[in-house]
Amino acid sequence: MLKSTTTTPKCPSCLNKKIVTDQNTGELFCSKCGLVITDKIADTGAEWRSFSSDEGNKARTGAGTSIRMHDMGLSTIIGVANKDSTGKPLSASVKSSIERLRTWDSRSQANSSADRNLRQALNEMDKLKDKLALTDAVIEKAAYIYRKAMERKLVRGRSIQGLVAACLYASCRNTETPRTLDDISQGINIRRKDVARCYRLLFRELELKMPVVDPIKGVSRIASTAGLSEKCKRNSIEMLKKAKKLGGVAGKDPMGIAAAALYLSCISIGEAKSQKDISQASGVTEVTIRNRCAGLRKILDI
Repeated sequence: MLKSTTTTPKCPSCLNKKIVTDQNTGELFCSKCGLVITDKIADTGAEWRSFSSDEGNKARTGAGTSIRMHDMGLSTIIGVANKDSTGKPLSASVKSSIERLRTWDSRSQANSSADRNLRQALNEMDKLKDKLALTDAVIEKAAYIYRKAMERKLVRGRSIQGLVAACLYASCRNTETPRTLDDISQGINIRRKDVARCYRLLFRELELKMPVVDPIKGVSRIASTAGLSEKCKRNSIEMLKKAKKLGGVAGKDPMGIAAAALYLSCISIGEAKSQKDISQASGVTEVTIRNRCAGLRKILDI
């Protein structure tokens, strides 16, 4: 493609002011005498390319880097478009060769056992993200903790599922996302005891600093599961705020305190919900709810 420009200097041979730019060859030459002034010019315009099978979806760059991908999103791949550099479709024999190359290119990106382990673990995290309704920030943090565990060689000899579940639970604790050990163990389908053991290992070896869980964050979840009213939820939140100011929730299980506050709120506003209903919604035993109710009544003088 030829493009005329008037911002370039005059031709040194014939002093002609009309200089032509050839975008295909990268040459700058005089339109009158044909003298090539320079043969290497840089294109400063935007480079729009398609990074997917959709040719209409053009972008300046590819996907962003992320520690949720085993290669951090930095490795190159063979594109899915079966076309050559000129845009012509490939022949059948070349197409089969390219398919084989794509397969080996994908396999070569995880050639060591550590890479394969990391790829499997991060795939498990992506599956649990949808199953447990987790955010991207939680998965990013969990992937970071798993990579740290690999650096400390904590993965060798332990199940991938157990460590993935422990990393997710640690990430939920760190980001104050209300997910219990039971939720995560049921989501990944392994025993709660195995998840707890791997979590204690990570907590001890990686020296993780976990914030104190706020019981108010568990109120909405329990209330939605148990089908409680908005008035009951607001009343229990006010109850927990008063108990926090008086120092009555420190060292107690957050879900147990939240369930007890909801039960007391149901009693105060006359909403018919039994301890069994709230116990099933919160995953806390009825005995724990009764004990926490007694503690809250004593602190709040109810």
